[in-house]
Amino acid sequence: MATDKTVSKLFIKRIFQLLVSVGGFAYIFYKIPLASVAENWSLGMTPWILATLVAATLIMAIQANRWKGLSVQGPEIPFKTYYAYTAMGYFFNNLLPTGFGGDAVKSLAFGKKFNQTSQSISAVFLARIQGLLAMFLCFFIALPFALNKAEIPFTYTLVMTIALLVCMVIVVLCLFSDKIPVPAFILNKLTFIPKMQKSLSIYRQYKKQVLLSSLDSLWLQLLTLFMAYAYFKAVGQSIDISILVVFTSITTIVSMLPISLNGIGVREGVQVALFTGILGIPAPVVLSAGLLGYIPLLFQAAQGAVVLIITKK
Repeated sequence: MATDKTVSKLFIKRIFQLLVSVGGFAYIFYKIPLASVAENWSLGMTPWILATLVAATLIMAIQANRWKGLSVQGPEIPFKTYYAYTAMGYFFNNLLPTGFGGDAVKSLAFGKKFNQTSQSISAVFLARIQGLLAMFLCFFIALPFALNKAEIPFTYTLVMTIALLVCMVIVVLCLFSDKIPVPAFILNKLTFIPKMQKSLSIYRQYKKQVLLSSLDSLWLQLLTLFMAYAYFKAVGQSIDISILVVFTSITTIVSMLPISLNGIGVREGVQVALFTGILGIPAPVVLSAGLLGYIPLLFQAAQGAVVLIITKK
């Protein structure tokens, strides 16, 4: 009975997210006709699109290397295996109604195959948090420069500050999870918690690996920012780097709110609100640049589809 109730709640939540995504897109294209968006696309943007595909591949490779570096226990597993499962994660990220769905699928599948589920989930989870911390680092470094060039509402800075504090608390809780007492009634229902606590707290003994994975996260963030820069260059716009860093970070955080499917419909609205509302760039141009971001995502997901096909064979 409880399971049926949980499934019903989840179904209602997904329907709500779908409505938000579809409604968001419908409203955006009602206000900004697709024809005016498509006018900004041409064959001249091809080199920039190809550059984003290269960057997307590098991002996957660095993510795989970071995951491998954080896998401090268990057998030595080749880099290509981590890359394959990373690609699989991107495939499911674009199918499951949450940006974290692919992380769950790839870490569980990897852990099941190599008999180290808790280690796999812990490594992927910690890597995700490190990625967010790298983004916040870039954001707060760029913020003073951006404020000198544009009037950015304080609300955005406040939201980013709160999100940063939450991430920092999560990191501390992860590294010292074995020190946190868990009530018996919770342990009786969630028997995997002690294993997760052990897998997370063990990183206190692997400071070098945590540092190296943090550097990988920084490289990932720089590549992500390059891709955002490339999208705007593809449609003939040059954006100040500091402003691009700040606005891209804000868009990422808002898109992570679980109110839509993978941020679809919300992401585009936030981009228009920032780049058009604050910088005055025409909305069709902003939307045309933002929609280009789906090309490398599909490219990454396609690699995951190939992995799944080969695995089934």
